Amino acid sequence: MKILLLSAYAAHSHVHWQDSLRRMFPDWEWQVLSLPPRHFSWRIRGNPLHWSQAERECLNKPYDLLVATSMVDLATLRGLVPSLARLPSLLYFHENQFDYPQQDGQPSLLEAQMVSLYAALAADALAFNSAFNRDTFLDGVDTLLRRLPDYVPAGIPALLAAKARVLPVPVEMGGTDAAGSRWPGTSQTGPRRPLRLVWSGRFEHDKGAESLWHTLLALEHSGLLFELALTGQQFRQSPAIFSRIEREFAHRLVHCGYLPSRSDYRALLRGADLVVSTARHEFQGLAVLEAVACGCLPVVPDRLAYPEIYPPRFRYQSHPQDASLEGACAAALIGELWREMGQGTVPCPDVSAFEPGQLRPQYRELLQQLLTSAG
Repeated sequence: MKILLLSAYAAHSHVHWQDSLRRMFPDWEWQVLSLPPRHFSWRIRGNPLHWSQAERECLNKPYDLLVATSMVDLATLRGLVPSLARLPSLLYFHENQFDYPQQDGQPSLLEAQMVSLYAALAADALAFNSAFNRDTFLDGVDTLLRRLPDYVPAGIPALLAAKARVLPVPVEMGGTDAAGSRWPGTSQTGPRRPLRLVWSGRFEHDKGAESLWHTLLALEHSGLLFELALTGQQFRQSPAIFSRIEREFAHRLVHCGYLPSRSDYRALLRGADLVVSTARHEFQGLAVLEAVACGCLPVVPDRLAYPEIYPPRFRYQSHPQDASLEGACAAALIGELWREMGQGTVPCPDVSAFEPGQLRPQYRELLQQLLTSAG
């Protein structure tokens, strides 16, 4: 089978997904075209213009299936390159633009929302990495269409729901990496060993750094001994709160910044106790899933995709509008889990459903169905 895979905004999680597909189906022939994850507004609208001209010969080659991310302006691209309109197509949603916490001064997301709506209508099947992603997309489409003045066809959300399914991004389980030596307290044993915390969100406004700061402040005031690793991707213009965390909790930090080495990153995770999320925007939470697969207990807010993945004992009360209260809730859960760990082993939640071996049959079934329906 020959598959054309288009990724218009190839962020880390998108690259991980496309690499996972190729590893799961090495016997299939993959042609991947991707664009770098920058200049979001232009990338959303400009990908069909670029590909239809610069990659036209590649796009016109004989393929059996077309797989595209939701950042691809699929409707426009299929109009500009008619051969693509004859291919059965899957549109994959890593995220959707209807449920994204915007900052003041940011451009409207309406254009990106409309691009994804038209792409979803043009595709033969839709796949979402979580039920939360699917549901917020469909609800967002419904809300948007209700706001439009006239000539809005009825039944669009139901039409999209009928061809949508949940299909998570695969996560590699376990591994043999030794526990990282980055944790100074690793050699200590018993109750005097410090708790080891990992926070793996990108250094951006939608990852809840204010709540993280309040969480750390509450832990500090409680007297709990802990070490902290911040392993998220950094940017030239990150919110100032990250610099404040780095400055005020320098005595706790064992690492701050992105770890480019996969083995070093996984070794750090295998040496940690808990992975903490304070995210405002997360549709599957790959970083948390990977940490849990490496043995960390999750501490996550009771919102977004987390309730469909983790049991209640690992979720703290969600207060996205009150970072201080949310930080107190997260710190309380961290302390509770650490005490339980001191009394015996606390089993990690089972995330084996996300491993490639479990998801491979589901991906194969969907892609084969598309191929069969086209024939």
